[in-house]
Amino acid sequence: MLYNLAISIYLLGVRVAAFFRPKSKAAHMVRGHRQVFGILKRQLDPKVDYIWFHAASLGEFEQGRPLIEWIRANHPEYRILQTFFSPSGYEVRKDYSGADVVCYLPLDTPINAYRFVEAARPRMAFFIKYEFWRNYLNRLHKKQIPVYSVSSVFRPNQIFFRWYGRDYRNVLKSFTHLFVQNQLSKDLLSRIGITNTTIVGDTRFDRVLDIYKAAKLLPIVELFKQDKPTIVAGSSWSPDEELLVDYFNNHPEIKLIIAPHVVNEERLAEIESKLKRSYVLYTQAGEEKMKQADCLIIDGYGLLSSIYRYGEIAYVGGGFGAGIHNVLEAAVYGIPVVFGPNNRKFREARHLLEVEGGFEVQDTASFSRVMDRLLIDKDFLEKAGRAAGDYVRDHSGALHKILKKIEF
Repeated sequence: MLYNLAISIYLLGVRVAAFFRPKSKAAHMVRGHRQVFGILKRQLDPKVDYIWFHAASLGEFEQGRPLIEWIRANHPEYRILQTFFSPSGYEVRKDYSGADVVCYLPLDTPINAYRFVEAARPRMAFFIKYEFWRNYLNRLHKKQIPVYSVSSVFRPNQIFFRWYGRDYRNVLKSFTHLFVQNQLSKDLLSRIGITNTTIVGDTRFDRVLDIYKAAKLLPIVELFKQDKPTIVAGSSWSPDEELLVDYFNNHPEIKLIIAPHVVNEERLAEIESKLKRSYVLYTQAGEEKMKQADCLIIDGYGLLSSIYRYGEIAYVGGGFGAGIHNVLEAAVYGIPVVFGPNNRKFREARHLLEVEGGFEVQDTASFSRVMDRLLIDKDFLEKAGRAAGDYVRDHSGALHKILKKIEF
């Protein structure tokens, strides 16, 4: 009753926020929730079996994606239903070709859970990482539909392990199996009697390896690089660019590729105003402009994971703000990864620091020291890059471990 009351209060809050802010994420969510059952009625084929994947947002979706694409390749008899909780996942992947139906997941009320599961009739379900919706899981369990938790992580401060969370622990008993990322998660679950667990690691490592294998060759970027030492800065913000551009302006022997996290006229103009050397925008790239430019600004999306291959050093932005972005997309290419100080909650970044494949910088001086050493000492550069690449490959294989436990 308390759980359902909390969900109802949350739903009310979302609707109020949507009313007063019609362009907000809350408004997108409310509109999306209203469409769900219509989408299911129109798009679900009652003659086939669906496998349901649910992810809160875009990052969790990418963790589930290797499994989705393996199923599509090896079990064409099944179709894929993909749901999202957050607009930041749904709005980006609503046209994802790997799923047959994509929609929001309505909030976890008893009636929504009943209607959704009855409409979808999934053959099995996969909830990615932190998705523990009580009513949906109870309904799946009641219908004897296998449901798996993928790449989940558990910590001592979660409600399941608190004295007042005893009742909520029953949610975890609805899972057929939990594929966890680490030993701590397995141990915590074991202490409360949950033993149907397997340590598989994080499927994100499998995903970045898939991206790496499918990366595009970009001849125009090769033309820009011209065998000069190149720094690739991905998902950069203004504080990141202060360090990068200052160093670049004073080192004519290197080239710089900047892929800002946000691409709009204001951000592009801000970057251009800081540059004292020649630059070109990717969308304006011609052969002659590329040969003459020292800095390439990526004024679009979808290229970064392929562009990292052209760098000797990667810089991943966000570490002077809310937190760094995806370091694995760069590390998979076997190049050292540099990032700002807000990385404490980002396990992959911390591990890269431990294996000396990643480097933290706090200011202009520390950035210059790290860059100078990497660019001057070729042996050090090679060793750091090798450590970064090995880290990704050594932690891959989660998908294979999951597949060993599932019967399709």
